[in-house]
Formats: sequence, structure tokens, C-alpha cells
Amino acid sequence: MDPKTLFSGITLALGAFASYAISDAFSKLLGGQLDPFEVAFSGGVFGLLLLPFIRKPGEAYSDVFRTQEPAMWALRAVCTFVATAASVEAFMLLPMPEALSLMFLMPLFVTILSVVLLKEKVTAWAWLAVVLGFIGVLIVLRPGVRALHFGHLCALIAAVANAGSVIAYRLAGQNSARLSLFGSSLAGPLIGNGILMWAHASWPHGVTTWVYLFGYGFLAAFGQLLMMMATARAPANRVALPQYSQMVWGVALSYLVFHQPLDGWTFVGILVVTLSGLLNWIRQRIRYERMALKERLERMQARKTAKAAEKIAAKQAKDQALREHQQAIADKISPTR
Repeated sequence: MDPKTLFSGITLALGAFASYAISDAFSKLLGGQLDPFEVAFSGGVFGLLLLPFIRKPGEAYSDVFRTQEPAMWALRAVCTFVATAASVEAFMLLPMPEALSLMFLMPLFVTILSVVLLKEKVTAWAWLAVVLGFIGVLIVLRPGVRALHFGHLCALIAAVANAGSVIAYRLAGQNSARLSLFGSSLAGPLIGNGILMWAHASWPHGVTTWVYLFGYGFLAAFGQLLMMMATARAPANRVALPQYSQMVWGVALSYLVFHQPLDGWTFVGILVVTLSGLLNWIRQRIRYERMALKERLERMQARKTAKAAEKIAAKQAKDQALREHQQAIADKISPTR
């Protein structure tokens, strides 16, 4: 795979996770004001605003539901529905760093699924980074020392659903139009959360509530778009690991917006999780540099070979012309029989 393409995929994933973190902060601000399913439903509603920017000339909006991989389209829609509903509930019930630390199990699930379903090659360093991240999650949660509740279960469900979403994108990315891929991430929240919110839905009151809803819905959909573009450029197990950057956003927003400082063990756990992401980033950086150097050397060698071949061809042509000239002279001076 081209190093520049791979690097652009990881960069897009970083942008996606930043959008997710800010979107999650908006959902937490809505805690106690609206039903979680109603908040998740808004992700699909405001995400519709991005469709005109995704649609290519000649495409119809009905292409949202057209795909060569209907099974993957449906899987993506279901995974997005489950992930949005579960994550909204988790952020409403838990501090952001705590909820994010559980959702950081997604790379573990993606790595396992990418090996089983996509047959991708995963190095020992990648496994080490994932295991180290899992240890960091355990330090944050400290099961057995502190009580776990429904919010933790929701965060875990969101991690599994997001992993399934990444795999579905990867499987369908080469065979489905971008409009169809993005449409599946809107259909899930609109249909699934729309049905479940029916019993407890209420009309949002106040400009602030509408701003929070828009911030959550639009940024969640924008993050989906960036993730879709990222998974089309890089292997699924590579795209999942930049999720660790989301913790930086979560810690900052938790402290600055919600005034929830970290305790000592949580801080240690976050450091371990961040270290796992940094370990993988360094490994990837070294790998990219080696790939780029190898490609440059191959291009230089190819140019040298081409120049050598041109010189040989020119010499052969010159020699051939000389022989033909000499033969012509010999034919002229030879006695006529």
C-alpha cells in the first residue's frame, strides 16, 4: 500500500475521533433533558445536511439505499444505530474519560475481526499496543474495587458496535458508492432510534438545547464521513488505533466543561492507554519511513536501469548503422559478377 495513502487514512481517522469527542460532550450536556434515543436520533437528522456535499454529479439521493453489498450496508446501519444509542447513554451516565476508556477496547475487537474476516496481517507490535491499551482500561475501571453499572455496559456495547462498523466499511468500501456508505450510517440512527424514542420523546425547548442537539448530531455524522474516508485508505486495524487521541479530547472536555478532575488511578490508566497508542504511532512512523525509502531507492534503480538500457540500445543502433554503412561500401567496391 502507498505510504502517503496509508498516512492520509490515519490522519482522517484522527479528525474523525476529534469530531466524535466533541459530539460526545454535546450529548453529555443533554443528559436529563432529553431521552437518549431521541438524542441519538438527532445524529441521523442533522447528518442529512452533509448529503449534498457527498453526492457526486449524476448521483441521485435514492442511491443512499443502493449498494452492491446489501448485507454490509445493513450491518453498517445496525452497528451505527447500536453504537450511537449505547454511547449516548454511556456518556450521560459516566465521566467522559471513563466512558472513553471502555470504548477504547474497539481496537482490540477490530484487530481480532480484521484477522478473522479480512485476513489482514497484524504484527506482534500491533498486538502489544492493543494489549497495553486493554491493561490501561482495566486500571481506569478497577473491576472488583469499584462498582460497575449500566453505563459501563453501554460503553462496552458501543465499542463492539463501532468495531463492527469499521469492518463493514472495510468490506464494502471497494464495491459501494460513497453516498451509499454514508447513507447507511444515517439510516441506522434514524430508523432504530426513531422507533425506540417514540414512547418517551419530547419536543426540545430553548435555543441552548437545539444548539447542543445540532452539535451532537452534525459532528457525529461528520465523524462518520471522515471515518468512511479513512477506512477506504488504510487497513481496518490501522484506522482503529488513532482512537487514542480521543482520550486527550475527553480529558480536556471533562475538566474544562464538566469540571470533573481525574483521580490518581484514572490518570495512570489513561497514561498507559496513551502509551499504547504512542507505541503504535512510532512503529507506524518508522515503517512509513522505511517504505518511502525503499520506494525512492527502487525508483532510482529503475531510472538507472532505464538510462543504461537506453545507452545500450543507442550503442547497438549505432553499431548496426555502422555495419550497414560498411556493408554498403563493400557492395560498391566488390567486382561485379
